[in-house]
Amino acid sequence: MISEQIGFIGLGNVGEKLANNLLSKKKLFIFDINKNKYLNFKNKNIYKCDNLIELTRYSTIIITCLPSTKAIKQVIKKILPYINKNHLWIEMSTTDNKNMIYLSKLFIKNGGSVLESPITGGEHRAKSGNISILVSGEKKIFTRAFPILSKMGHQILYCGKLGNASILKLITNYLASLHLLGIGEALTIAKKNNIDLGLTQKAIKISSGNSFVNETETKVILSGSYDVGFTMDLVNKDINLFNKLATKLNINLVLAKILKNKFKEGIQKLGERSFSTSIVKLLEKKYNIEMRAKNFPKQLIDKHKKQKAIIVNDLND
Repeated sequence: MISEQIGFIGLGNVGEKLANNLLSKKKLFIFDINKNKYLNFKNKNIYKCDNLIELTRYSTIIITCLPSTKAIKQVIKKILPYINKNHLWIEMSTTDNKNMIYLSKLFIKNGGSVLESPITGGEHRAKSGNISILVSGEKKIFTRAFPILSKMGHQILYCGKLGNASILKLITNYLASLHLLGIGEALTIAKKNNIDLGLTQKAIKISSGNSFVNETETKVILSGSYDVGFTMDLVNKDINLFNKLATKLNINLVLAKILKNKFKEGIQKLGERSFSTSIVKLLEKKYNIEMRAKNFPKQLIDKHKKQKAIIVNDLND
């Protein structure tokens, strides 16, 4: 039995929260190119690595949660010479499936194992440990990693071969972004008809038009904070990856093109680091309205305690 030591690479808005959920009596080795991120970790069982090589030497489980395909590639190619048969790489970012498969082959060639495990469900659920995780890779590797994944997530879906989870994650992000545009237009119609937007949110919530976006992101739009911890540049990255999948298959996606153009406009007018929910500001400015309602939160908080991790489907059902 391998004595598992965990190393976590990438301490952004989501990565920091996932890493915090892994804290235990064992050392957790962390690394981020921005050393200021270390200031958020006070626990005595945290070991702040100076470089990637140090983390790789101390860890058998290496978890990455990074902002781009380029960043993932740079990290993996840096640590490859130090990988052995005891190493397991768990990739939790949103990335390109072809790049994921390519890097996995390199990692496996050096003796290591790989699990693709992107997360979905929002920053607030990453903090509570109730986020959902899409997992691809060999079943025996999934079994090895489940105790670790269970500390970070609640609903865990096994998706089969490597590459599947990346595609499914892009699909879910694409739909969430579409819903966000739809919510913006729906709230605009309600506002122009002098219907209270708090009432509108509740009407949508109990209707066939409801969505995860309405139950979460609409709240911070109505409060005026827009704070979802997810930014325009990340949406743009995901949309481009989704469109890339369609182009490879010669599939003409009408809505995906509209989505791409709308968020391109959002970046130009609002800035790439503005919250993704800020896309509705384009409608607010165009029609001289404010999408506000009373008693909605400035930040999303998952009020549920950490729920026991469950395997939603093991492909044998």
